[in-house]
Amino acid sequence: MLFTDLKDFEFELPEDRIARYPAKNRDESRLMVVEVGSEKIQVEDAFKNIVSYLKEGDVLIGNHTKVSKRRVYLKNPLRIHEAMFLETKDGLWRCKIRNSKKLKTGDRLQDAKTGLRFFRVEGKEEEFVFLKPDQELQEEDFQSIGEIPIPPYLKREANSEDEIRYQTLFAKTPGSVAAPTAGLHFSESLFQTLKEKKIQICTLELTVGYGTFQPLTEENFQNKKLHREEFFLEESSASILNLAKKEGRRIVSIGTTTLRALESTYDPITKTFRSGAGATELFLQPNDKLQSCEGLITNFHLPGSSLLLLVSAFAGKELILRAYQRAIQEEFRFYSYGDAMLILR
Repeated sequence: MLFTDLKDFEFELPEDRIARYPAKNRDESRLMVVEVGSEKIQVEDAFKNIVSYLKEGDVLIGNHTKVSKRRVYLKNPLRIHEAMFLETKDGLWRCKIRNSKKLKTGDRLQDAKTGLRFFRVEGKEEEFVFLKPDQELQEEDFQSIGEIPIPPYLKREANSEDEIRYQTLFAKTPGSVAAPTAGLHFSESLFQTLKEKKIQICTLELTVGYGTFQPLTEENFQNKKLHREEFFLEESSASILNLAKKEGRRIVSIGTTTLRALESTYDPITKTFRSGAGATELFLQPNDKLQSCEGLITNFHLPGSSLLLLVSAFAGKELILRAYQRAIQEEFRFYSYGDAMLILR
């Protein structure tokens, strides 16, 4: 696939189709169901109606990563800078900082929320700034100095509701800078309904990095690689998945982050999933063959994004683009807090 073909995945999205706030209840966002075999597209008023399309023995697998409060406002005598703390190595934090051109090596910054933590600019590399904290910065420190990093396209400040609704109910391992948003639609009552229908749910862990917001480049297409994301598939989850494969039962991935991990750890020859730690740089595009799952739950993604190409790889380009046009016509809500799509093959 050539870089110039990306224009096929661009579409006009009215500004009011972007969901800036979540639905009142998690499982009451709308649902579009796309059946690949028949190319049938159906619309449901509520996500909880997904149970009608799932059957006993199906296995759902989600990403149990937890979004950390990695958005930190830092100040110096001249201005306040919005910083996203991405990762740490050798005592330095790699950060994405707004107005970073105003910063130079040696500058001192103070967290604006508590005023108790200080940082020194140690250097820059491309669009990133390296900060050295005055004392070691632990994950729990972000709870006091940071805010939940809702996506930039929401064009608003995070509030107390986001701290609850921008996490899945099965979130447990902190470290991500974005939520695995397909999982946001699941409520406790829906989990109970699925359990009663004898549909299994298991999880893996994939740390979502800032790369999920980055636009595609020609280099991505040339190398057939995206940003690297690390994951871990527990033995218990691998056993559930492997038994489902052996018995011919459907596996449904909750989200694109989960699907990237599953495709990276699945062996199509032995038809088994490998447990343990791994990493994925997969850039999945139309004409790629995805074999780990029979279903995918996902939100509606940005035009021209890697996630839209991944979904097109799973269901077919023409069918997905047709589904997206219908979603726009029927006023579905897009992006992280938007409505959902269930794709079945």
